[in-house]
Amino acid sequence: MRTLERTRPDLAAFLRTHRERLSPADVGLPSGTRRRTPGLRREEVAALAGVGLTWYTWLEQGRDIGVSTTFLDNLARVLKLDAIERRHLFMLAHERPPSEPGTTWCVLPPLVRRLMHDLPHPAFVLNLRWDVLGFNQAADDIFHFSQHVPARRNLLWLLFTSPILHERLAAWEEQAPLMLSSFRRDFTRARQDAGIHALVDELEKVSPEFNRWWRQHDVHAPCNGVRRLLIDSEPVAFEHTSLIVDEDRHLRLVVYAQQQDEAAQG
Repeated sequence: MRTLERTRPDLAAFLRTHRERLSPADVGLPSGTRRRTPGLRREEVAALAGVGLTWYTWLEQGRDIGVSTTFLDNLARVLKLDAIERRHLFMLAHERPPSEPGTTWCVLPPLVRRLMHDLPHPAFVLNLRWDVLGFNQAADDIFHFSQHVPARRNLLWLLFTSPILHERLAAWEEQAPLMLSSFRRDFTRARQDAGIHALVDELEKVSPEFNRWWRQHDVHAPCNGVRRLLIDSEPVAFEHTSLIVDEDRHLRLVVYAQQQDEAAQG
């Protein structure tokens, strides 16, 4: 439990505003007699959230009382808060929101696509399943994404099944386990997504290397660093990083940039 000294007024206003936006019908209650104020009554919210009226009233009045994550989750459900509003509620209450299951969003926002194509460096966009939702020409020149049908345009699948990517990565046996380690963190976030489980199941059947490394449960590899790619049969060092472009949809832009010293020599 934590006190809410600095955010109590904001928390109180937030709760009151969202309570007043709901009607009894919104939460499955009869409208009953004429109401003097809009929205739900405090006693209705308290009952639906499983707490006493006095306790909830104190919370909405901004009094110094503690709250649990279980109660906040119940309250978010009762007030029909969306994911952003739910996180805001937890922040106002000085609590860390329980993790939300990730989803493998498969639509690339037009603005993100435009920005990606404006970059001078190889860049592509991944979802949690590592589907390649979009890529610029510089990325296609290196990774040849366009040579694969969209249904197979998945970075993890290509990493373990495509001769093109296998030959592009210098020291594939060293780099592939690191990339798999990074993927496992996304797999955990999207643990309820059927598509990501299907991808893993299929790779276990077709790739002995994937099968062996997947069972090691390694999660230590960073999402940025230096990766050596074979360009015209010569190893070239690229710095790579991931930039979040849509937090709620778990989309990130992966950018590769040739190391400056090597770029200057070239």
